[in-house]
Parts: sequence; structure tokens; C-alpha cells
Amino acid sequence: MGRAQSCIVASLTVYLVYVYIYRSHKLLKTNVLSNERLPSLVYLYIKYLAKAATRRTGYLYTATTKKCEVVYTVLNCRLEIQLLRRFCSAAGYGWDYPDSEYRDIPLCFPEFLCGRLLLMVLTDEKLRLSPAGLVCVRQSLKTLQPVDELKKGPFTLQVRVLEYRQIDAEVEVDICLSATSRSGCPVWESVLTLLSKNKLHKAGRCSPKNENETQPDEPVPENRKQVELRVPRTTGLQCLWSFSDYFPCRLLSLPARLFGYRSQTAPSLWMLSVCLAEIEKHKGVGVITAPINVTAQFKEPLLVPGKVAIEFWETTKNGAQSSAQGLSFHMQQHGSSISHMTGLISR
Repeated sequence: MGRAQSCIVASLTVYLVYVYIYRSHKLLKTNVLSNERLPSLVYLYIKYLAKAATRRTGYLYTATTKKCEVVYTVLNCRLEIQLLRRFCSAAGYGWDYPDSEYRDIPLCFPEFLCGRLLLMVLTDEKLRLSPAGLVCVRQSLKTLQPVDELKKGPFTLQVRVLEYRQIDAEVEVDICLSATSRSGCPVWESVLTLLSKNKLHKAGRCSPKNENETQPDEPVPENRKQVELRVPRTTGLQCLWSFSDYFPCRLLSLPARLFGYRSQTAPSLWMLSVCLAEIEKHKGVGVITAPINVTAQFKEPLLVPGKVAIEFWETTKNGAQSSAQGLSFHMQQHGSSISHMTGLISR
């Protein structure tokens, strides 16, 4: 009986090693994968820990090969309604949002779908940064067609590293996420700017001036709308928002959160999604209908639980020949001047 049990355990071990390690290793030999066969999260966690342990943050490593492009593409992706419902519920749209008439898929939902792809890129051997401690500081999102195009059949997702920038003692990297419809037409694209901080560098880095942010000496717009929201303790647990929520550092912080410690911050994807949801509720779906551009700058981290105030107002920028209409938005800590995010919606 004992020998039979040992054989079962050995067989199960071999199977798990094959499924989670060897098979995933072989899949990552190619940069184009099918949605039905993706590397397991267990294997990607192991790669993350190994790379984070051997590389220091805030340092740009030299490319080891001539071909240093980091890009992954997943074919035959299909929209799962239950996944969309979870996203809509956690992002402030409501569980029944997909059933509403004239409602497009939320603008940030494709970024959520790219979560595993992002983790694959950030654990790739050719990535010249440590995957640990990366912070999203800026995001530029645009839709060329209604995101609802992704409902019409298999679509393609891609994540690509665009550029590295050395800034003082820290490093920024631009990563492009994109979604293409079944006909091959681009539907959605987002560029994330991630910052790798140097923990040994004590001097703070001044954030670049955001031209979309209302300055203290500027008059307060008359059409400014303010919405107050509570940030629940379960923010980030309701849904795996982005690549950062897959990381072990997020998982290791869960026990502290259960005992009431505010050791967790709200993901940047959650902050942007909630702002866009509130803007749609008060301004109508036409404000975010494609084609559209959304830019956001993330500032101070938002600790959970907490309370925030979201403000948005219409803006007009006069150019040399024409004036461009847009809508600015701002998230700050309730009852305080601490700013968490500023952004602009334009066409």
C-alpha cells in the first residue's frame, strides 16, 4: 500500500513539473502564443523571484544579445463575460454594466486582459531591468475603434517594450499594450511608463510638470464636478487588476491587510478605471466613445482603505489654428491636498 502511494506521489510530481515548469519553459521559446496554451503563473512566479533576487532595482543592465527586443503576442483571445462582469463590478461600473444598452466595454478592460502578458515581458531574460518594485508613473491610452469590436470574434493581444530612459539614479521604461480585432484592425492601445527606483538613492525625483493639472493660481472652472468615494479594504482583491497584482510582493502583503494594516496601495489601473466610470455616469457615454485619447499621471500612492475625491471639468486649449475640447480629471485624498492622479480625455 505504501509503495503504491509513493508511485502515485512520484507520478503526480512528474506531472506537475511538466505542466508548470517544462511546458511553460518550452512555450516561452516563441514570442507568439495561442490563448489556449499560456505559461503557468507558477512558472512565471518562479522566474520573477529568480530575476528579482539577482538584479538590483534602479539599474539599467547592458543588453546581452544583439536582438534585445522584448515582445509577446497572444492569438485567438476571446472575451469572457464573467470576467468582464467582475471587472465592471470592482471598477465602479456595476455588475450588470455589460447588459446595459449603448455601453461599450470599459476603456481599461483590455489592460486587465494583458496581465499575464505583462508578467511574461517583465520576467523575460532580455528585459534590462529588475521586475521588482516597478511603479506606474504615467499612462497614455487611445481607442481607434469601439472596444466592443473585441466581442465580435477572436482578437489578438500584444505587449512590447518600447524604450528605456535613464533619469538621474532611476530608470523608466515604456511598455506598449495593444488589442487587434479579428479583421486585423487596431482597436485599442496603451503605453505604460514604469519607474524602477534606486533604493540606495536618497534624493527624491521631481515629477515632471503635468500640463493637464490645474495650477494653484488658475481660476477654478465653473463646471467642475466633484464626486467622493470610499476606497474599500478589498480594493485589488476583488479582481486581479494588473501585472503588479500578480507579483509575490502583493501576495505577501495580504496577511497584513487582513489584520487592518494599510500596507497595500490601490493599483493605478483601479484608480484610472474608477475615474472613467464616474465621468461616464455624470457626463454620458459619449464622452469616452472612440476614437479617444486618455492620458494620466500617477503621483502619490493611494493607501487602502481610504476616501478620495474625484473632480472633472471641461477644458479648452486654444492652438494656432483651432481649439481642442477636452475633459480634465483629478483624484486626490479626501479632505487633503495630496494628489494621487491627474489626467485628460481628448479627441
